[in-house]
Amino acid sequence: MPKILIVGGGYAGFYTAWKLEKWLRSGEAEVTIVDPLPYMTYQPFLPEVAAGSIEPRHAVVSHRRHLKKTNVVSAKVTHVNHAEKTATITPPIGEPYEFTYDIVVVTAGAVSRTFPIPGVADQAIGLKTIEEAVAIRDRVLTNFDQAAALPAGPERERLLTFVVVGGGFAGIEVFAELRSFATSLLTLYPEISFEETNFHLIEAMGRIMPEVSLKTSLWVIDNLAGRGAQIHLDTQLTSAVDGKIELSTGETFETDLIVWTAGVMANPTIVRHTDLPIEERGRLQVRADLRVGTEDDIITDAWGAGDVSCVPDLSGGGVGGNCVPNAQHAVRQGKLLAKNLVAVLRGEEPVQYLHKNLGAVAGLGIGVGVFQSGNLAIKGMPAWFAHRGYHGLAMPSWERKLRVVWGWVNNVFLGRDVVSLSATENPRAVFEEFASRPKPPAPAAAPVAPAAKAPTAPRAPRAPRKPTVKAAAADAAAGTTKAPTTANAPVAEKASAEASASK
Repeated sequence: MPKILIVGGGYAGFYTAWKLEKWLRSGEAEVTIVDPLPYMTYQPFLPEVAAGSIEPRHAVVSHRRHLKKTNVVSAKVTHVNHAEKTATITPPIGEPYEFTYDIVVVTAGAVSRTFPIPGVADQAIGLKTIEEAVAIRDRVLTNFDQAAALPAGPERERLLTFVVVGGGFAGIEVFAELRSFATSLLTLYPEISFEETNFHLIEAMGRIMPEVSLKTSLWVIDNLAGRGAQIHLDTQLTSAVDGKIELSTGETFETDLIVWTAGVMANPTIVRHTDLPIEERGRLQVRADLRVGTEDDIITDAWGAGDVSCVPDLSGGGVGGNCVPNAQHAVRQGKLLAKNLVAVLRGEEPVQYLHKNLGAVAGLGIGVGVFQSGNLAIKGMPAWFAHRGYHGLAMPSWERKLRVVWGWVNNVFLGRDVVSLSATENPRAVFEEFASRPKPPAPAAAPVAPAAKAPTAPRAPRAPRKPTVKAAAADAAAGTTKAPTTANAPVAEKASAEASASK
């Protein structure tokens, strides 16, 4: 069987594998999907996850649960050598290894694109993953807890100031959702007033949400201004060192949360490590039929879709003639890619991707939204229902749809869950603090050096002991009589005379 390798399990990769399982005949091909994460993230729900309106696990789709015929590998593809049809797979544990394929599908997605602004890399957080959305939610809740225990002052103001950089759909949605979230929290924090919460959105262009009409975008600005949120247009962030925001207008303030949504770029792990053609903006060059290549040159057995790819927009509505990187295109391209791939395997011709955008819909917090389709614009509660209805149906699999919709229903009666789980970032902290540890062995005693003896005074010479007559006689008999000294000569002579007499 031909071996199909899908690089990336996001929108386009997941839908490609999902539809291949449906359309491939038994034994027609073997499909392997490789992604460092074991799930697909439904990114349009990330703003609501950040605002506590959706349970984080409900906004992701498990690969292994829903891809039952596909080989799922939780690892990174770090190099694609299409000339030899091999890919380097780097698992989280173990050594990298080579994977040989017959057909490659590159759907590696995109990552946040930043600029070398001082402090951004150290202080900001993106909004491309479920983990980032959860961290934003926990930071807002933690800041409210800390601010409620502080007196009015600079530190309290810093904790209650929130900044979003980027005025596209993702930026406006998370900005509005966080404003709605913070307002709902005030009933639980009587120590904090509405006026103490500060929300700033920074946009370098002269307008927000280019996907909708200017009139609609101005309505969004007015709506957010009435809710206590400030939007800085024609303004650039010049510094964010240690959370101190400096704007090109000269305005400065401090914050504890900076959310970066100012653009995306194709996943550099793939586009910088492959021999497949890359276009000038750093994306995989893909034809309208989703095969890699140009109109005049086709790279055989190589396909691409989603945010990592530059796909021509035949509808004429794209930027620069190409499809913009968003969920609408990624989902539809993934479905068509699977259909075209099966067609080519069976000797049929692929069809070109053509999708005319039917409109744009955005949620701006509970009960507020906007919908734009051509000249038709809907605002407020009806647009909010349209937003939830569209994305609720677009969520893949009925199992996921039911979880999301059931969560929304619960929130109507129970409200949003407002418990911060930021402690999960270091789950062993409490255990480590109180865990018993073996006592360290006592250090070996050092050998004690002998103490130096104090010098003693020289003894006075002892006077010689006078031998008795009996001792002298015994010595004489044994023949050990020592030569008498001058001092005891008379005694010795007397003892010798007595000895002779006794004999």
